Amino acid sequence: MTTSMVDVTIDDVQLSVPAGTLVIRAAEQAGIRIPRFCDHPLLEPVAACRQCLVEVGMPDRNTGELRFMPKPQPSCAQTVAPGMVIKTQETSEVAATAQQGVMEFLLLNHPLDCPICDKGGECPLQNQAMTDGRAKSRFVDSKRTYTKPLRLTSHILLDRDRCILCQRCVRFGKEIAGDAFLDLQGRGGGTAPDEHHVFMGEQIGSFDTAVLGYHDDTAQDNHLAGISGPYGDEGLIGSVNSGPVAENDRDMSGRAFASYFSGNIVQICPVGALTAASYRFRSRPFDLHSTVSVTEHDASGSSIRVDVRRGEVVRRMAGNDPQVNEEWITDKDRFAFDWAKHNRITTPLVRENGELVPTSWSDALERVHEGLTKASERGTVGFLPGGRLTFEDAWAWSKFARTVVGSDAIDFRSREISEEERSFLASHVAGSGLGVTYEDVEKTSHVLLVAIEPEDECGSLFLRMRKSARKGTLTVSAVAPMTTAGLRKLNAHVLHAAPGTEVEVVTSIASGGIHSDLAGDLAGGIILVGERAGRVPGLLTAVTRLAERTGARMQWIPRRAGDRGAIEAGLLPGLLPFGRSLCAESITELGWGNVPTTRGLDITQILHGATEGTVSALVVGGVDVRDLADPTQARHACESVEFLVSIEVCHSDITKRADVVLPVAPPIEKHGTYINWEGRLRPFGQAISARSLTDRDIFVRLAEHYDTDLGGRTLVDLYEEVNAVMSYRGPRASFDMVDAPAPTAVRSGQALLATHKPMLDAGRLQNEAPYLAGTARRPVAYISAGTMAALGCEPRLHGPALTLSTERGALTLPAHIADLPDCVVWVPECSEGSYVHESLGRAGTVVTLSTTGEVDR
Repeated sequence: MTTSMVDVTIDDVQLSVPAGTLVIRAAEQAGIRIPRFCDHPLLEPVAACRQCLVEVGMPDRNTGELRFMPKPQPSCAQTVAPGMVIKTQETSEVAATAQQGVMEFLLLNHPLDCPICDKGGECPLQNQAMTDGRAKSRFVDSKRTYTKPLRLTSHILLDRDRCILCQRCVRFGKEIAGDAFLDLQGRGGGTAPDEHHVFMGEQIGSFDTAVLGYHDDTAQDNHLAGISGPYGDEGLIGSVNSGPVAENDRDMSGRAFASYFSGNIVQICPVGALTAASYRFRSRPFDLHSTVSVTEHDASGSSIRVDVRRGEVVRRMAGNDPQVNEEWITDKDRFAFDWAKHNRITTPLVRENGELVPTSWSDALERVHEGLTKASERGTVGFLPGGRLTFEDAWAWSKFARTVVGSDAIDFRSREISEEERSFLASHVAGSGLGVTYEDVEKTSHVLLVAIEPEDECGSLFLRMRKSARKGTLTVSAVAPMTTAGLRKLNAHVLHAAPGTEVEVVTSIASGGIHSDLAGDLAGGIILVGERAGRVPGLLTAVTRLAERTGARMQWIPRRAGDRGAIEAGLLPGLLPFGRSLCAESITELGWGNVPTTRGLDITQILHGATEGTVSALVVGGVDVRDLADPTQARHACESVEFLVSIEVCHSDITKRADVVLPVAPPIEKHGTYINWEGRLRPFGQAISARSLTDRDIFVRLAEHYDTDLGGRTLVDLYEEVNAVMSYRGPRASFDMVDAPAPTAVRSGQALLATHKPMLDAGRLQNEAPYLAGTARRPVAYISAGTMAALGCEPRLHGPALTLSTERGALTLPAHIADLPDCVVWVPECSEGSYVHESLGRAGTVVTLSTTGEVDR
């Protein structure tokens, strides 16, 4: 489609811009600055602050004579028109006077606390007050004040007297995240400090009766903020008196749940009204050393900026990357950066007389060499690197295991797995390069989600999908057990599937079944399949067949940042880098020399072999045993194996049982590259100067004890080796398709277990982030109204406490009604009080349900 162009003149500069362009954007293209506060390129125009007023002239429709509008116009809400003439503050006294007047009004009640304000030094209001404001204030009366700060969430603080009512925060919640947790309240200027009556002025906030002055007999004391204002006065705790709220609508701090993306409002606030509790009063911009980086929390590849003061990370900000995350990141990406401080391992440890004691690197590496050499003679050495590695480190794991130890028993998957998934990853993902992109998802007409919840598992993807869904250009369907909050925000059509029936539902789309109408919509559409599809036998097969039948593009989306890079590096049994199989041609082209030609063991087989004695040694990276299908069996395997090496940042269940512990650098202390779900390379720099070694450094040094040169001593050397073998067109593994078994039957009083991880859970990468932990959703058990009635309870939204039990154990959570199929129960996989694998078992397990009375709310 051809875009019509419009000729306009801005400050005597003539230019041609697409029709519909805002005046403020046209000025940017001409290199002309117009001051603004409420305007943001990713938010809809609102013209709230009026700081961008300009003179606008239009040709008279009859005479063609140029006539200027009687009053200045907001350039952020005015679109260009043919022949339009715009005069900014640079060429118009009217515009300059109008902007100065707006600035004067904005500063009337604004406190003069720039020296103690967290925004000081990077504040648009501060900057524009200098460039576009008056030299002296004419205001002599008392300024409006509020008790400050107001703790909106456990992490977000609001200083209301600094707010200029631009509504960026309100618009972000409604337009971008879909969480309307803030709004504009009150009218006018409100009561001045020297007046006796009380009248609430216009302000931003969440609804709280105690804060807003409503009569509420049940209101809690709100002077419990746990943080003081800049003058030492106690702040206010907010959002706790918002009326009756169900348990599933509260966060861990007791407030009505806000958003997974609330930290973005701190960054886009043009003044110091919104701040983060973790950064408040900790630094000034000129004290910071900033490094462009990439999030390590999910596979989104979101760009971030790491700000360091005196060798310590004090905050993380969203980077501007239009191809990936635009200017938004999740709260987990923003606030969970201190996890490496939690029980950090700083020196190699070896086991002496049953205790781990510090030692030198040379001694630790020599013990690893001796232990692995002896273990190789007695059995198999298994490698479990985990899914958190950079590509460079994953390459070192893969090459060391195969060329130095001679073992193909290597598997990065620290979760529930299947052979079908291994075959699918080797044939459809490895070596596939850049596939479906964020832009493709945003521009397509239909997306089918299978075994993935974007809001919980890939926040940046969710925001891009919601952007198009809100415009009405994208339709979303999802194969899921229930309509989650995220799917509701996408206005998704949910194809309800009980655990084990997903294959039947997917098959019905292309085979003329009850969902066959979606087949036509998927022609030219996109199927996004999550890593949880590997839990269900036959589901990846069914999705592959559906894509082939409909012509839809298919993309696999993992949860962890290092999963895609691990696949490309060959961290799967039977898979060499970039999709090569263990055939002679692939091995020769790779140039690694002697490589095992027989496929090794996967993680399930490795742990079983460690218990049985056929696997004599384990080398384990960043694996959290709680993510595995049977954590108890994994711990037993680590205790039973003859020799255990742990390569970790912080102490864990694995390090407690290890014979040798080798400390490695977290992402902030190294250079590296993640490969995101698209297949896009996401390099990042080292934010903190440190002497800690990377996984690659350790394996290079360890190989020297074998009198072997592993290569890749420097990143330049490694890239030269990798670049030579990245393009592979030889034979690849075929996809061994699997037929789905019959669904599991359940008896009265039982249910099938459905589960996935919410974004904020009890994961180790959220340690040392107590404010963030307070914003996690409270864990509850969701069941259908029919299931609740079958338990002898009256079907209602707020049900009784529900106990789920299996042979492995039990857990009890408040029960809530959702649109689940009957005889299905959903609980969060790894949240406080809900450790599913520890207490119940795998997803799809049959659990026994029983009620234990009412929940005390």
